[in-house]
Amino acid sequence: MLLDELKETIINGDQDEIKVLCNRVLEEKHNPVEAVENGLIKGIEELGRLWTEGEMFLPDVMMGADALKLALDILGPELDKAEAAGIKRDVKGKIVIGTVKGDIHDIGKNIVSAMMTAAGYEVYDLGINQEVATFSEKAEEVGADIIALSALLTTTMPEQKKLVDYLKEKGLRDKYKVIIGGGPTTNDWANEIGADGWSETAGGAIALCEQLTA
Repeated sequence: MLLDELKETIINGDQDEIKVLCNRVLEEKHNPVEAVENGLIKGIEELGRLWTEGEMFLPDVMMGADALKLALDILGPELDKAEAAGIKRDVKGKIVIGTVKGDIHDIGKNIVSAMMTAAGYEVYDLGINQEVATFSEKAEEVGADIIALSALLTTTMPEQKKLVDYLKEKGLRDKYKVIIGGGPTTNDWANEIGADGWSETAGGAIALCEQLTA
């Protein structure tokens, strides 16, 4: 069954096979929302469970996250059409996520992004080395609830503060919840810069989002 194949391919992190399967979804005119919810996301959920239980490892999760991102890129236009036709995913909230300017690390950010998607959020991943204005502009464009900032270098941590300050200057601070993460960051740093939360782990990030969007 195609949904089972999608799920297994995400677990296996097979990008070549996920392209083939997503093109089958399009060619055979399957419901793209169902393909995402009952195929792709089921796969990333299972991968996350296996990782938590120690049966899968970080490289496995990274490959699964990359396969999921590729699949969503392929199916994205059809998902937009489905939404326009009134067929909507059950979305808990919208999150804009990215790595801040000057930082090109994305392993942790990619895992968090995949897990957020699996948890039922609509995630807009901006990638690495992003200006604060880009986060704000994307949040405005998509009507985000949360902006999530990753910094893996002590030298780029100030960019997280810069985003909070930028939102204040633009009169947008109360419009979004801002959460931060990354190796050198701490809860004290989040409090110092006026962010709404911090997490050390992907699981913690999901719990934080659940709390902030409740």
